[in-house]
Amino acid sequence: MEFIQNVVLPVLPYVQIILSILLVAAILLQSRGSSLGGAFGGDNFSATFHKRRGGELFLFKASIVLAVLFVLSALINVIF
Repeated sequence: MEFIQNVVLPVLPYVQIILSILLVAAILLQSRGSSLGGAFGGDNFSATFHKRRGGELFLFKASIVLAVLFVLSALINVIF
């Protein structure tokens, strides 16, 4: 308990800032070049099934991990 209050809590805001920047970057890098017609119900090739591979799969998994870490850090901040 003393370790959390003396070591983790002072560093936690900086960790949350870094995690939030990395999470936003990971999510923005995932955006596909979908056309404007897809937003209005037009025919869009990205509406069909698409399997993630390579860098896209890495960004997808990284965004999940970063989101979980960010939520855990927020919970630690609220609890302590």
